[in-house]
This record gives sequence, structure tokens and C-alpha cells, in this order.
Amino acid sequence: MSNISFADFQKMDIRVGEIKSAEDVEGADKLYKVMVDIGGEERQLVAGIKQHYSKEELPGKKVLVLTNLDPKKIRGVESRGMVLCAHNEDRSQLVCTTVEKDIAIGSRVS
Repeated sequence: MSNISFADFQKMDIRVGEIKSAEDVEGADKLYKVMVDIGGEERQLVAGIKQHYSKEELPGKKVLVLTNLDPKKIRGVESRGMVLCAHNEDRSQLVCTTVEKDIAIGSRVS
């Protein structure tokens, strides 16, 4: 993997978001459509976390969200950001990144 400059890192807008809801994406066995509050704004995202989380355990979870990713349609659903997750090499384990202590929704990662 190649390095990026600190200036490139500063272009990324990563915020603490709270998942409000999760729904299946029709015809997709790995995707949820999630609504995430990123501090005064709710964003619709498509997240490939369905095999690792149930819909019922996601609401209320505080996750890190890349908010300034170009919007993209995935399976006909517009995604306006990305929930950041960690995975092992073969992707058999995946964990959404969360915050260690309580912090306001919309707080920036720097």
C-alpha cells in the first residue's frame, strides 16, 4: 500500500455517527441500507456488513463515517459516505469502528 501525504489525510472528513436504522438492500446478501446521524444531518449509506451484524443490533451504535466520499449508487440505492470497518485478511471477521468513550455525534476525527 502506498503512503499518502498529511494534506491528503486532512481532506478526509471522518465523523462520529449514530446508526438510526438498518434495512436490507433488495437482492443483496451482504448489504444494508443504513441511516446515520452525523451531527445535524442524517445520511443514507450502503454498508457491506450484513453477514456480521443483524439489523436489530445496529441502531444506536456509534461508528466512524467517511462523510465526504463521492455519492455512489449501489444496487440502485444511493450511498453518501462509508461506515469504516476493520477486517481480517480473509474478510471472515469484520468489525465496525466505534469510539471508546461517549462523544458528541458529528465530532471530527483528526
